[in-house]
Amino acid sequence: MKKKPKLIIFDLDGTLIDSARDLAAAVNEMRRHFGLPPLDVATITGYVGNGVRLLVSRALQGTTINVDDALRIQAPIYRAHIVDETTLYPGVAEGLRRLRDQGHILAVATNKPAEACDLILEHFGIRNLFVSVLAGGRFPVLKPEPDMILDVMATAGMPADDTWVVGDNYTDLESARRAGVRSLFVTYGYGEPGNEKPTLTCRSFGEVMDQF
Repeated sequence: MKKKPKLIIFDLDGTLIDSARDLAAAVNEMRRHFGLPPLDVATITGYVGNGVRLLVSRALQGTTINVDDALRIQAPIYRAHIVDETTLYPGVAEGLRRLRDQGHILAVATNKPAEACDLILEHFGIRNLFVSVLAGGRFPVLKPEPDMILDVMATAGMPADDTWVVGDNYTDLESARRAGVRSLFVTYGYGEPGNEKPTLTCRSFGEVMDQF
């Protein structure tokens, strides 16, 4: 029996891609520009999830450096090295294609800047699998506001009962809850669920696939 199609909205960093080392390298190069010592990858990874401005701000806490000045340094560095070490998590490429071929509607809703998001999705050859890609700068508000999720639902013409948000951070789970849709938390990413209670929890992308 054919399964009913679902709208599955994915986060990007920590959900579809492991970008921790490239993000950390760009942040540390920005810090070096300002004469600051490097931070370890785990520390920087813990700052990911609320958009690049907060990432950079957190990486500069305790200093008086202007965040806008730091962003002007960090952004081109990251863009030039955006897929040096970034990879898809195991099973993502084939899994997304299988979901699409099964009739599910796929989308991305990420707080990552739109240009970086597009470059990565195109590099890995998966951009065409998504009916909608919403990202920072392309959409006026970021997760955990529910607006991205609601916009994707409207674009896809799918109701809340048939919509899922898949992500690795409380921002994804909260945006899903506030949009009235189900959520799936992946434990292999960078974030934490916080006080949110996901509908399901998975330890790998293979487990994600098994839910649909």
